[in-house]
Amino acid sequence: MHTNENILTTKKQSASLLALKTAFPYTIPIFAGFWFLGLTYGIYMNVSGFSFWYPFFMSLTIFGGSLEFVVVNLLLGSFNPLQALAMSLMIQARHLFYGISMLDKFKGTGWKKCYLIFGMCDETFSINYSAQIPAQVDRGWFMFWVTVLNQIYWVSGSTIGGLVGSVLTFNTEGLDFAMTALFVVIFLEQWLKEKSHWTALIGLAASVLCLFLFGADDFLIPSMMLILGALTLLRKPLEQKEGASL
Repeated sequence: MHTNENILTTKKQSASLLALKTAFPYTIPIFAGFWFLGLTYGIYMNVSGFSFWYPFFMSLTIFGGSLEFVVVNLLLGSFNPLQALAMSLMIQARHLFYGISMLDKFKGTGWKKCYLIFGMCDETFSINYSAQIPAQVDRGWFMFWVTVLNQIYWVSGSTIGGLVGSVLTFNTEGLDFAMTALFVVIFLEQWLKEKSHWTALIGLAASVLCLFLFGADDFLIPSMMLILGALTLLRKPLEQKEGASL
């Protein structure tokens, strides 16, 4: 009886370790971007008068880069929980669409599902949704380790930034472009992988149209709604074109 339990435990450990080894290379570009922005965020918190505990716990619990930067101003301003709620929903509303896209992929992941939902940031979604996971690698463990590693990168970067913020002072203007560059690289990788580029072109067209109609501050949610609607309506023709191109 104990022997069977030991064998089962060993198999689970082997599956977890294999998934970790497979997931880690996917997260290396995220590491570079998260550390740059995390350090910037930690330093920003420090110069705003907060100890390193603030960026540590905020990164651990909120885990939303753009929202965490906004929270600094909310903490420094007057107490207004309704405004904080509205800002949080507006900034992170795109995760609703991420969640819908991941419904099928999260099936069968067991206890890991709760953490996968909590830790799904933009970059983690991009990897877990598009990665070609080898057949011998457990899908649930792969997505779990991608999520864990990305959060470790962000939490460690912001905490170190909070610790050294009082010692290192430099102009951080322009560092936030690191994440923009990262998404450009991810987009190009997907473009090269796909033989049919209709989905990418629909996404680009919808984003440009909404940017023109709503402006740079308000185009994100409308563009995502337009993309979702267009892909839903055109799902069958796009699947037929994708199948014909294979």
